[in-house]
Amino acid sequence: MADVSILIVSWNVRDLLLQCLASLPAGAGDLECETIVVDNGSSDGTVVAVQQTFPGVRIIANRENRGFTGGNNQALAAATGDYLFLLNPDTIVHPGAIAALHRYLGAHPEVGMVGPRLWYADGSTQASRRRFPTLATLFTESTIVQEVLPNLAIFRRHYIADRPADVAQQVDWIVGAAMFVRRAVVDQIGGMDEGFFMYSEELDWCRRAVAAGWQVAYEPAAEVTHYEGQSSGQVAPARQIRFLTSRVRYTRKYHGAAAAALLRWWLLGTIVLLWLREAAKWLVGHKRPLRAERMAAYRQVLQSRLRYPPVL
Repeated sequence: MADVSILIVSWNVRDLLLQCLASLPAGAGDLECETIVVDNGSSDGTVVAVQQTFPGVRIIANRENRGFTGGNNQALAAATGDYLFLLNPDTIVHPGAIAALHRYLGAHPEVGMVGPRLWYADGSTQASRRRFPTLATLFTESTIVQEVLPNLAIFRRHYIADRPADVAQQVDWIVGAAMFVRRAVVDQIGGMDEGFFMYSEELDWCRRAVAAGWQVAYEPAAEVTHYEGQSSGQVAPARQIRFLTSRVRYTRKYHGAAAAALLRWWLLGTIVLLWLREAAKWLVGHKRPLRAERMAAYRQVLQSRLRYPPVL
């Protein structure tokens, strides 16, 4: 039995995954770790590359893409560690980071999940600690409203901008790119909700853990670089459809059907505004190939009507 099971779900990011795997020994220090990679039907030679370069890594090769939640649940079922480190493949674990997260949970038995400090590739901080979203947040965050009014108080609240990022603290939820989880939490609340193919799944998981009496924490002594969106970014329209559809599903789960229906139509309305903005730029001849590409992507989102399960 390992001290820590490192669980990675990957799709068509072979080179980034190999970099991630190479960073793990320095991140773990003296801990006994097992690494399980679930490949979601990649076509870029991921499985062979991992087998050849890291023969000690256990790889589960899916024939199809089971999503972030389905893949992680497979890995959770196969893991043997008392601690579980769910990690995106587009990450680099800094030296000592896994050991720091392990120490934190060892010293705080009330905490069931802890996340590290995340950095973007350019060295800027990624907002990886959050408060649970209010309805106002669900209607505005990551929409044209935030683009136009980025400094609204609701966004500062959501991203915990009122607290320093270099201090360990209790939070509501942590970003799913790197989640260090106590096995007892999974035994109590189960794995991820596979109704979320991807997006909002870590929010839902943390909320379920908190409801079960566990705390969620942020430990900046552990650091991870996250390139963000390297898998899902390969299919931009599908990514946006899944992101928005998951938000609607989360809203239905925790705020009711009426709020979810209103949110769905509101989000579709914001996509109409984005399409109209691109159309206006196309009409005046500004970067027409780019505008046409974006209009086509927004059209796909509108055609999906953000129904669940998502129509891609």
